[in-house]
Formats: sequence, structure tokens, C-alpha cells
Amino acid sequence: MSRHILLTGGTGFIGRILCRELLANGDQITVLSRQSAADVRAICGRVEALPDLAKLRGHKGFDAIINLAGEGIADKRWSETRKQAIRDSRIELTQQLVDVAKTWLQPPQAMVSGSAVGFYGAQGGLEVTEATPPHNEFTHRLCSDWEQTAMELADMGVRVCLSRTGIVVGPNGGFLQRMILPFKLGVGGKLGSGEQYMPWVHRQDVVGALLWMLTTETAVGAYNVVSPSPVTNATFTKTLGSVLHRPTILPAPAVALKLALGEMSGLLLTGQRAIPARLQAEGFEFRFTELELALKDAIAN
Repeated sequence: MSRHILLTGGTGFIGRILCRELLANGDQITVLSRQSAADVRAICGRVEALPDLAKLRGHKGFDAIINLAGEGIADKRWSETRKQAIRDSRIELTQQLVDVAKTWLQPPQAMVSGSAVGFYGAQGGLEVTEATPPHNEFTHRLCSDWEQTAMELADMGVRVCLSRTGIVVGPNGGFLQRMILPFKLGVGGKLGSGEQYMPWVHRQDVVGALLWMLTTETAVGAYNVVSPSPVTNATFTKTLGSVLHRPTILPAPAVALKLALGEMSGLLLTGQRAIPARLQAEGFEFRFTELELALKDAIAN
């Protein structure tokens, strides 16, 4: 049965692929975006482009909301102004989305809202499931406030799912695109000690998990959207070098990263050995469980 879905972040690295999948399923999509309608359709396909959420006040309603909007957390060094912009692009927009949805004649059946494994903060080598207590730091507070805002719709009887996404591997974008050039030039290497975990996940599995949450009526609450096979930064680096047939002998010392990136260096020097405990327990099947195959797919495409 065709659904009408409101999507934020539809032109992003994950959203553009999700749009194509939803359209292939016969769904009707309205994409919230500041880009022109022509540009949105060029990226997303046959969708309706919406420039302003205020136009949806008193709307008849959508069958579901998928909320993926947010400025890139690692795009720029973290000043206080930058950290506020990161928060506003997630929490403030989500609050506007929730407030507008509360005015609809019919509430949505489901909302799938973005979050990240940064919710847990730095966890060292501890295996991290959805039940792991978080470490209180900027990324935890960001994700926690983001999630709590989305959960306001649960009070209206809406089924809310939260996608705590890891480091997304995929072709033509994302963090991998930034890593490939130095590796191709033979100057890639581990970051700091290399012992920190990288909870990676292939983009196709992120899209699959979002669709699973959207359509699985028993799905509710937070899910770690990460590969079942997290690896350390040293292993990730060695595997990427192997796939690209390049050496990985030039590490980036922790002190240099801290000087260059300030507080944001924590994103690179700490991590989570996160596993998708709930997704696996509830029957979701990953297409990419091994890093080498995921990287080969991303680079080949």
C-alpha cells in the first residue's frame, strides 16, 4: 500500500538513496529542503519539495515521518558557535517537526528519527548495546536531547524509532571520501593509538534498517545501526590500505590531531565498540557484515 512520507535530510548521503528505495516501493515523498525544487528532484527523484515546515501547519497529515536532517558533525572545528549550530540543525528542527505534526488532522503512524552511536560517548573497548549507560560528553548530550525531542510524538500514540547510526561507509560521499585521497597518495595511517573502535556500517544497511523500522510495527525505541563486526581504527586503516593497494605507515599522532581539531579530535581518538543487539534480536539481516567487502563495494562504485 502506498504511503505518503515526510522526509528531512532527503538530499543527504543517506537520504538520497532512501528516497530512491521509497519511490521504488511506490511511496509518495515530500522532502523538506532549502534547495530549489528542481535540485531536490535531480538528487532524490520524483518527490515533492517543501521549502518551509510552516506550510504544513493544520495539514491533513502524513503516514510517516523520517527525520535525518542535521549539519555534518565533523565538517568544521568545534567552536561554541559551531556546536550550537550542530545542536540547532538537529534538535531545533526536530522540535519544529514535532510541533507541526501535533497540528495535523491525523497523526503519523510512525516516526523514524536520526541519532548516532555518539549517544554513548567514549566507551573504550567495552561492548556497547542499546542498554549501555552513556558517558556524559557533548555528543551524548546532543544525541540524548535530539532523541527526547523526537520521543514527544510518542505521547500522541505515534510509534517512534531512533536510529543510532555509526560511521557510514558508502560510495561517493561521507567520511570515506575524505579518507581515500591521502590513502591513495600513500600517506594514510592509523589515528592516535589506533586502538579506538570504529562502529562502521555500510550505507545500504543504514537504508535497509531505516526501512525496517518504518515498516516493522513492533519496532520502537532506540536501535544501534552499526555492523555486527566493529573494528579498531588500526584494523580499519590496514583494511582500507589493502583494498586500495597502498601502504598505511604514516600514523597521525594524537597530539597533532588535538592541536589541529581541538575538542572535535575526540570523534577520531575515541569510539564505541557498538553492536546492533536489538536489530539482530528482532530479525533484521545485514547485507555487509565484513569490512573488507563493504569497502570494496564502496570504492568500486
